[in-house]
Amino acid sequence: MKKIIIPVDFSEHSEYALETAAALAKKHNSELIVMHMLELSESIFSSSSSEKNEETAFMLMVTNKKFESFLDKPYLEGITVTPMIKHHKVLKEVDEVASELRADLVVMGSRGHNDYEGVLLGSNTEKVVRHSKTPLLVVKSKPENIDFEHIVIATDFSPNSASAITNAMEMLSSLSKKVTLLHINLPNANFLSTDEIEEKVSNLIKMTNHVDWKDNIALISDYNIEEAILGYADKHNIDAIGMITEGRTGISHLFGGSISEDLVNHSKLPVFTFKK
Repeated sequence: MKKIIIPVDFSEHSEYALETAAALAKKHNSELIVMHMLELSESIFSSSSSEKNEETAFMLMVTNKKFESFLDKPYLEGITVTPMIKHHKVLKEVDEVASELRADLVVMGSRGHNDYEGVLLGSNTEKVVRHSKTPLLVVKSKPENIDFEHIVIATDFSPNSASAITNAMEMLSSLSKKVTLLHINLPNANFLSTDEIEEKVSNLIKMTNHVDWKDNIALISDYNIEEAILGYADKHNIDAIGMITEGRTGISHLFGGSISEDLVNHSKLPVFTFKK
């Protein structure tokens, strides 16, 4: 894990993300790239060039001062930290920067849907979840420990998930003592018999050549995906949740609609997402 990007709006939850990323950086000797989206007013786009330059210069000065205090943290000592200011509001640019810099992970702070202060909240977090091709970690609170005991990865075991599952298992196995792959069987058109599920699992194991995963697979039945994942996490003392996503189209036929975004917003646990 060489590079970690942290999009920030200088809020308390952004600092949670920064501290989490710092703990990961110390463990993996990573560089932190702390990125702020410069919120230029809409009126600037219809202003003259001199007015644009003046407002941009003022906003840059204010942001640089905020960065000075925001990055003046004892937990950042000994870590290479690179501040970055982008001139846009569009958070999908996070993915473009992550791809350009070949970042290994994006770490974001979020309050979820229940609060409206700051930039990295609710629908904005969902946009990054939806667009990010780089693995993403969303945190809701101050990190107590990033040496996780047990992480669960929710997946449908589809063939096109093989690469994402492999990446997720490799990264999360380096962060946790135990990683479990979880499949939820629903009582609808996507219902699978035990034999059908076992066949999907067997085919995936053959594709990835990871026979060792057999002992780390959990199969459960429930009426609702989100409640099933959160219930499993609570029952088994899970420290973080991983999800295999398909961006705008949800999470395959199993995690359709906005399940990934809803889980990120409602889970109190850290949530990792890996795009197919």
